[in-house]
Amino acid sequence: MTKKILPENKELFKEIIRKSSMKQEVFNASQEAFGLFKTVSGQIAQEYAKTAAKKKKKGDNIPLEIEEHGPFEFSLKFGGDILFFLMHSNIFEIPRDHNVMRSTYIKEDKDRSYCGIIHIYNFLSDSFKYNRVNDLGYLIGRVLINKEQHYFIEGKSELGFLYKNFRGSIITPESVDKIITAAMRYTIGFDLLTPPYDNVKLISVEEMKNTLDSIGFKTGKRLGFKFYQDEEEDD
Repeated sequence: MTKKILPENKELFKEIIRKSSMKQEVFNASQEAFGLFKTVSGQIAQEYAKTAAKKKKKGDNIPLEIEEHGPFEFSLKFGGDILFFLMHSNIFEIPRDHNVMRSTYIKEDKDRSYCGIIHIYNFLSDSFKYNRVNDLGYLIGRVLINKEQHYFIEGKSELGFLYKNFRGSIITPESVDKIITAAMRYTIGFDLLTPPYDNVKLISVEEMKNTLDSIGFKTGKRLGFKFYQDEEEDD
């Protein structure tokens, strides 16, 4: 005997289909945007190679290289730094207390508050070259993209302050170029600082037996320091 479907169950099924379809739409838009980030990063690497070849001095080897690590991750290496771009496979809703949720753009269509996320992390290239597993990376920005490929950015310095117009900001090759360039500029200005003396004055015999690059010191650009500028940017 076939069980009769309750009316409320039919509504539930419709909502499952509607919401799942919407999230798939957001995922597709985010995946397309992530592909654009990879493409533009590759173009930047090619442009850099042409410029570097003209200005290269004897013995110079300062590459700018892109490397894919899977469908949701790639890296851009330049100088002594690496930027990792990671797209999350899940879709997130913007928190209700976020400033963006008060915009008319969201109020007109609540589904616009569902976003895919691309994280941008900065690591030292030597951390991977010498397998220093204790070294630290920093999230310098994250790009939130909705079903319409509108985006806003949360992050440090110009990354966080220049891209907050959710309605007016749309993922294009030009906008992606600006985001990547801003991330690179911030990274270049975000220098490695000497760690506090008290943090490194003790070392074990086991650590000393290893080569210098394998010592278990944590290396990070702001490890052990607190700067007024960083405090302002975190607000």
